[in-house]
Amino acid sequence: CALFDPAFSAREAAALGALGLRLLPENEEGKHGVGGSATLFYMVHCGKALYNNLLWSNWSPAALSKLVIIGNSFRGIEERLLSRILERDYSYIAKVLKGTEEVALPSHPRYLDTFNDTSVHWFPLDKLQELSPEVWNFVEEPLYQDCEDLEIIR
Repeated sequence: CALFDPAFSAREAAALGALGLRLLPENEEGKHGVGGSATLFYMVHCGKALYNNLLWSNWSPAALSKLVIIGNSFRGIEERLLSRILERDYSYIAKVLKGTEEVALPSHPRYLDTFNDTSVHWFPLDKLQELSPEVWNFVEEPLYQDCEDLEIIR
């Protein structure tokens, strides 16, 4: 199991290491490939760019079908952003929406401010293969030059 959070303190990192968990040595900004293994990403309340980067780094039906994301609702992101902003700044989220299965997790009244809008996302191979071939041809690394709400800790 590999972990990364730029906010981990040295004490937290040591405790996680003592539990046998592997800490990624550097901030990949979400650009972590699954390497052919089924992988669960727990990304609650992460910025949109982290999800977009994760999708980009696994941009093929074979790789995406091996990952599950627990995090902010992609449908919610789509509903809250203007489509031109979604397509310009977070194009991989925009392109994969039709290939995504999403189930919202129930909200708890006590934690509405912290654990709202959380969903489980997965990418069934058959749905991904139904997307147009052009979707898979665009593989430019996201740069976020015009992004006004970038939420990446660098």
